Amino acid sequence: MSWTPLSHRIHHLPLILAGPILRRTEADAVTVWLALKEPREVTLRVYATEVGNAASIKQLVLEGSRSTVALGKYLYIVAVTAKPINAHLLKPGQIYAYDLDFGDCHLLQALNSEGFDSYVTVSYFHHQLPTFAMPPDDLNHLQIVHGSCRKPHGGGRDALPILDDMIEHHANLPLSRPHQIFCSGDQIYGDDVADPLLWAVTEAGDTLLGWEENLPLHQGAKTRYQKPSELKPGQRSEIARDYAGFTAMLVNKPEKAKSHLFSLGEYYAMYLFVWSPILWSQQFPKGKHIHKDAKQAKKWDQEVFLLAGFARDLWKVRRSLANVSTYMICDDHDISDDWFLNREWCNAVLSKPLGRRAVQNGMLAYALFQAWGNTPNQFEANQPGETLLQAAKNWSASAGKDKSAWEKITQSLGIPLLEAETGLPKLKLDEDVFILERNDPDGSVSLIWHYTVRSFKHEVIVLDTRTWRGYPKEATTTPPRLLSPTGFKQQIQQPLELTDELKQTHQSQIEATLVVVPTNLVSLSIIDWVQRWDLERGKVFNSDAGDSWNFNQAGFTKLLAELFQRRDRIIILSGDIHYGSAVRLNYWFRPPGKFAEESRVMAQLTSSAFKNAEWTTHLIHTKAKSLAPELSQDWVGWHQPPELIEIQVMHQQVRMLPVEISNQRPIVRPLHSARGNGNIAWEIAIKDKNSLPDWRYHIEWIKRAKALFTPWQERKSPLKLSKPKKFGEVVSLVCHNQWVQEGEEVVGYSNLGLISFKWSDNEQTKAVIQDIYWHPAWKPNSIVFSRYLVSLQLDEPPPPPTTLSK
Repeated sequence: MSWTPLSHRIHHLPLILAGPILRRTEADAVTVWLALKEPREVTLRVYATEVGNAASIKQLVLEGSRSTVALGKYLYIVAVTAKPINAHLLKPGQIYAYDLDFGDCHLLQALNSEGFDSYVTVSYFHHQLPTFAMPPDDLNHLQIVHGSCRKPHGGGRDALPILDDMIEHHANLPLSRPHQIFCSGDQIYGDDVADPLLWAVTEAGDTLLGWEENLPLHQGAKTRYQKPSELKPGQRSEIARDYAGFTAMLVNKPEKAKSHLFSLGEYYAMYLFVWSPILWSQQFPKGKHIHKDAKQAKKWDQEVFLLAGFARDLWKVRRSLANVSTYMICDDHDISDDWFLNREWCNAVLSKPLGRRAVQNGMLAYALFQAWGNTPNQFEANQPGETLLQAAKNWSASAGKDKSAWEKITQSLGIPLLEAETGLPKLKLDEDVFILERNDPDGSVSLIWHYTVRSFKHEVIVLDTRTWRGYPKEATTTPPRLLSPTGFKQQIQQPLELTDELKQTHQSQIEATLVVVPTNLVSLSIIDWVQRWDLERGKVFNSDAGDSWNFNQAGFTKLLAELFQRRDRIIILSGDIHYGSAVRLNYWFRPPGKFAEESRVMAQLTSSAFKNAEWTTHLIHTKAKSLAPELSQDWVGWHQPPELIEIQVMHQQVRMLPVEISNQRPIVRPLHSARGNGNIAWEIAIKDKNSLPDWRYHIEWIKRAKALFTPWQERKSPLKLSKPKKFGEVVSLVCHNQWVQEGEEVVGYSNLGLISFKWSDNEQTKAVIQDIYWHPAWKPNSIVFSRYLVSLQLDEPPPPPTTLSK
């Protein structure tokens, strides 16, 4: 069976192309997002179910309607919100169902069509309606799923379908099924795309839009325009580098951008391909029919094989996202690797017509397909999102010729204008760092991507660490602060202060604060070492060098200080790094005017990638990593740098420690270190007790428990392997051995994280749990999980650094 273009199939497809995806869900509002092939007025109705029996539908409790937005000839999207009827609020720990009315049909009919050869359902019950469980009012029953980085042709089996198994197993149990999922970045890969998938999304994008975009390729004083279909799969690396300024291929890795997305249709279509099986044809063409070169043909077929595995379980992904409240945030690959990495990247990309166009196309797609469901209030009448929706509609209706619509899109997305003299993006000072100057003087037009979700007993603060970066005044390649001073104020200070105000007025009973940070606060030491080495050599684009919190100590220190100023316990959810892990950070600080230190604690829980494991992550997953375990770290910091001394612990040698002081900025130093021949240990000491540190923190990596089979799978006897005869078979046998695979610290296979709590009035017994799920190498068709238990006990401060008399 050969590939059939979407243009030949579109009339036979169901009304719903992707979705429904359950998005922001609160006691007084429920939002559902979906993409249709025809315009409709869509009505969302939410129903209560019988307590203890979600298969029984009861009364209507919420309702709302909204018209679709025309993004193209065959693409109409909507995020419709239902509001209470008769002031009825959704109750904690209860299961609700919802239906969608399209005027001429309801949800089940819209999911299917006579010309479509597959029956589609998004329900776990006979009534065929999707359901969801509201978060409970007891943290001991709260279930939060998280993860990031889902590349269709990435390594490993897609872990996101495991969510469907979780929901199905607990579908009728409101306190056991997942209540929320937070996708912490890279829901699509705009840069690293498989050739066959680009081939499909380019054709699909043009078909859905009904027109072909003219992409500007500027060189010298001339600009030529080309259609997306003219920029062939596998041949876009030089275009991405020379005409768009992208950096993914700068380190002799042209394959990383060989099929980079550029056009609006491509970005739109990619979301539909990763969230739904509807646009996928039965089969891709063979490589030999695409490439004359045998090597290229083989590579094509290899990527087709990986894509087939990804597409096989998309029905499970679609069903699960319809049945759990889903939240998302942007990270680099949603646009390109590495979006806003540093000022050098901003100058190179935003000053080029194709780079600017690709960034704007990617951000527009993100706003419509992800952000709308996160913050539906921003897209209501007379709000910035409504302006963006109308501008996107006008841009497509004009086939990409309405300059006024394009300018409004630019302003709504917060993309900076260019300096007339230099052609570089405009910057402005935000205290001591530069930020991109948005084309929005009073801040009333641009959309914001960060947001907060408050439920009955917990809150989740989701940060945007891409578009509010603070770029140092030094070299353009200097790592940025991931949040500028204004970013800190808007994204951390204000949400925490608002929660406290709600508590004081008895409008909130929040007990746990979680913060979604796309990039890790603490990474594996080998990753830090490689990135610092790259920075020292000036190779900032080798490994996302500097794209992490601990590469800008001022920003990292401020983050900890801001969080711990108002919360004694913080739970960080992060992704990006392609492994699962848990880290505990104890923090002690002296409030102004006080001598006694106060105690705080943070748990960093990482789950990544949904689908993008590599041989390196497989290696650190195994017992081999146990040979070089992560060591605990102790750090000390001062607002005003004191005079410090180093003690050579082994021989009691004392000498001055050189401290670089710049504008009296806060400094942070490791309390212990090991350097020199013989791995000699050194320890920081202070001159006198008047120079005690203003804050200290201790970092430790939590061990993962032995993998267990999931409760919904029957444990069967392990595969019986025949005696290996060749060296390759011996290697395979060793690599797939369960004992070898049971590492101690990280999960390096494609994975999904489930967060739960141990909570009580006893402050000393509070803990957060992360179960990481994956498909094990020793039994690939099964699912196992490893548990990380992180105590949230507030530890007493350890002894202060050694004090020496003068």
